[in-house]
Amino acid sequence: MNEKNEFKPFVPASKTLPEFTATSIILGVVLAVVFGGANAYLGLRVGMTVSASIPAAVISMGIIRKVLKKDSILENNMVQTIGSAGESVAAGAIFTLPALFLWASEWGTASPSLIEIAAISFIGGALGILFMVPLRKALIVQEHGTLPYPEGQACAEVLVAGEEGGAKASTVFAGLGIAAAYKFIADGLKAFPSEVHYEIPAYKGSGVGMDVLPALLGVGYICGPKISSYLFCGGVMGWFVLMPLIVLFGSNMVLFPASVSIAELYAEKGSYAIWTNYIKYVGAGAVACGGVLSLIKSLPLIIKTFREALKGFGKGQVTDERTNQDLNIKVILIGVVVLTLSIWIIPVIPINLFGAFLIVIFGFFFATVSSRMVGLVGSSNNPVSGMTIATLLVSSMALKATGMVGQAGMTAAIAIGGVICIIAAIAGDTSQDLKTGYILGATPKKQQIGEIVGVVASAIAIGGVLYLLDLAWGYGSTDLPAPQATLMKMIVEGVMGGNLPWTLVGIGAFIAIIVEILGIPVLPFAIGLYLPIHLSTPMMVGGIVKWLVDKKKNISQKEKKDADANGVLYCSGLIAGEGLVGIFLAVLAVIPVGEDGNVGSVIGEFLSNRIPALADAQIGNIVGLLAFGLLVLSLWKFCFRKTKKA
Repeated sequence: MNEKNEFKPFVPASKTLPEFTATSIILGVVLAVVFGGANAYLGLRVGMTVSASIPAAVISMGIIRKVLKKDSILENNMVQTIGSAGESVAAGAIFTLPALFLWASEWGTASPSLIEIAAISFIGGALGILFMVPLRKALIVQEHGTLPYPEGQACAEVLVAGEEGGAKASTVFAGLGIAAAYKFIADGLKAFPSEVHYEIPAYKGSGVGMDVLPALLGVGYICGPKISSYLFCGGVMGWFVLMPLIVLFGSNMVLFPASVSIAELYAEKGSYAIWTNYIKYVGAGAVACGGVLSLIKSLPLIIKTFREALKGFGKGQVTDERTNQDLNIKVILIGVVVLTLSIWIIPVIPINLFGAFLIVIFGFFFATVSSRMVGLVGSSNNPVSGMTIATLLVSSMALKATGMVGQAGMTAAIAIGGVICIIAAIAGDTSQDLKTGYILGATPKKQQIGEIVGVVASAIAIGGVLYLLDLAWGYGSTDLPAPQATLMKMIVEGVMGGNLPWTLVGIGAFIAIIVEILGIPVLPFAIGLYLPIHLSTPMMVGGIVKWLVDKKKNISQKEKKDADANGVLYCSGLIAGEGLVGIFLAVLAVIPVGEDGNVGSVIGEFLSNRIPALADAQIGNIVGLLAFGLLVLSLWKFCFRKTKKA
């Protein structure tokens, strides 16, 4: 409680600035649609999306400050609040709903309608926001000094830096510029691979590598060494313990979901194939069990939060200060009831009353878990697909037990999973945005309304994006593999057919229990187990840099504090720069050139056609590591950068 009492936001509660304005709404809606479409494409290509909060904040500052000549940090914050909702809705939709397109192709039936996609997206987004609102005071306010919410803090730093100008702004924008150039050279010009990977022949089944990208380095630094190490240890458990064991003892076995022996699988595609076919299920079990354990541990806090919320039922919020106002509890309860009934009543949504009940139960559970999880590891590393897997496992079994099987049962399961996936994604995004708002002194109620506005805009747009991409390349193709949706489809088919690898899921669950007993935070560990080690490795590097900054000798405590602040600002720029260029490259990739190409591929082939050495994997890996080393060095230099006061 001391942290709460001592904390003072950038804009005091007694001061009122323009916030929920026509400018912020219009610009926020545009960015929600743009980020939603761009991230839909990225997610369908690589199975992950890019957090849009900081890019939206940077764009907002550029337009509102430089173009419109207006000056309100809370208005900029509202833009990023609305704009980031598009990325979250897109993430939830693309991880699940393309499965309906794939089944439509296989069964010869109609693809899901635009109305169905919009309805699922809106209901999931709105429920995610409403479920999260009662948790705000507990997670954002009372645990301000405990849960870092790295991207929420980074976004606040970006906005404050833009407000204060001077040295802080220059540090942020230096990071932004360096990351933007780095990202474009790596993934735009293809000068070196953004993912470095090495097989370890002497230790069969294992491999090591990293995504040599600025954002992951930045998130690792902001999270710090402890959280980064938990993530990394989860990756080590998967890639250096479980995978070698699978290859060592199961070499001649044909283990589902693979259709060939483990030896053949490893010989043909290496360690990545072992992770894709087996460890993902182990990780999904760990994340699901970790979520249950997290919920059990959080129950006292959750009960307290709701008790406090219900105390104010019907009393209004007239006496509350501006920075402590949430949506009225009556609105929240009525909204949840109406949306739940809508799931059942709306004809185009293939979910019955039992399915609607499952959504409420799982929705609140995963909204809670997601809100806490992003507080630890950030939105970009929030494994909403792992939560969706857990939902699909239970909902598919429940639907099967009630006699809802076949095409109807499978489409219902995916629709339930889609709503839950969007709930988890938007709850995490809302938490980050409210953290940003808490630091800045925004009005929570206005932010929550802004989130709903962003959900409405992106829900309307996402259906058209999904149809466009399906028509352009088709889901499951080389150009658009839709890895997450393909996995979800396989899980539902597996449960309905009774051939899911339950042993692997159970192994993950028991690993999570052991980790919890040992006193290690289970969720970051489970996330590291679920995600490829290539993501946790660069985060670990960022955490190590943070540790070295904190341990640096021969400097005063004030110098250490300034160095750490510089590091956070620079890393905020790194996250923003990569996000902006990632979206830019996604746009280029959907602009056609000639008969079969696109602008992105033309740019990507420019250097490789002139420098054949770039196509060599070994050279590429070396160049990638050297480039990442220079990036790490730049972070260290900017931490101890001597700047003049503005």
